[in-house]
Amino acid sequence: MTLRSAAAALAAGATIIALAACTGPSGSAAPAPTVLPVAENPITNDSTEPGLEVVLAAVEDNEDPETGQPISDRLQLILRNTTDRTLEDLEVFYVMTDVETGESEGYHQDLGDLTIPAGAETAVYFDNESGEGHYPENQFSLYRSSANQVDFEIEVSASGVQVAHATASKEAGTGEEAD
Repeated sequence: MTLRSAAAALAAGATIIALAACTGPSGSAAPAPTVLPVAENPITNDSTEPGLEVVLAAVEDNEDPETGQPISDRLQLILRNTTDRTLEDLEVFYVMTDVETGESEGYHQDLGDLTIPAGAETAVYFDNESGEGHYPENQFSLYRSSANQVDFEIEVSASGVQVAHATASKEAGTGEEAD
């Protein structure tokens, strides 16, 4: 093996290792989610049929709904389907407002393939974690960066039923405190 071919083999091996480090378990690239504010609410649902409820909206002092144990602060929603059919095409729009400065940011998230079976509840989290019910968040949002109280106004939509509304507040201060 010549010096040139050895260098080429070494470079190819380094490239393969670097590419492997950038892929998820399935081998596909796993880029960090990008969540940016939106200027307007894109939800156009005008149904007046009841059927979707926000049972819980929390942004601090969160608890795991299955264990009751504290979990880190995040936007957490517990959604209930009160109909006799599965709810589909779920999307969430929320506006966070710094109560001292009046600055606000709106965010929209299509919940993809998430469905809520008839009569069931499901938890949804905006926390940049992976797994069912977890969605990206902007880690540089007012929620994460403001030391002031931040109020949330939340809308959740599913096809064929009326938009559900909720509110939540983060008290003044930054950083997670022990619950």
